Amino acid sequence: MAKIYLVRHGQAASGWGLEEDPGLDDLGRSQARDAAQKLAPLGPLPILSSPKARARETASPLAALWAVEPTIEKRVGEIRFPSETPADRVRWLKAMMADQWPSLAPDLQQWRRDVIEALLDIENDTVVFSHFIAINSAVSHATDDQRVISFRPDNASITVIETNGDRLYLVEHGREADTRVN
Repeated sequence: MAKIYLVRHGQAASGWGLEEDPGLDDLGRSQARDAAQKLAPLGPLPILSSPKARARETASPLAALWAVEPTIEKRVGEIRFPSETPADRVRWLKAMMADQWPSLAPDLQQWRRDVIEALLDIENDTVVFSHFIAINSAVSHATDDQRVISFRPDNASITVIETNGDRLYLVEHGREADTRVN
């Protein structure tokens, strides 16, 4: 089975919904370096990253240590939000996070299936830099938990799952935090 190290991006320079594609702030860059040091002995392994700047910047220190180029994988990207205004995005996200996957709109269920399929397609041990909801999508699928949020991965935490190509298995939750949508 392939082991997948799901790394949530480091702390972003702005809150969710306030900026289209923020990079990391100073703490986020420090978190990215710490995650790279923890993962360094495992590789070099392939690295997949969400296209979002905060995920790519979190992947950067590990990619440099291993001298590998991360592959951008859109399917592990940030959840698609329906609203244009920051206040509406935050309201929508708070409501969605309290929900269950089967009751969400078809496009969100498809987004979740895309995340899961991207992970099921992995054939070798791989590090994947992604996002809070995407990591929850994988974990809830692996544990047959229908809640959108089954745990709260901290910035730059490392959650470990395995796949045989047909199913995901949770090996270890990453460090949790009291993440707030602001």
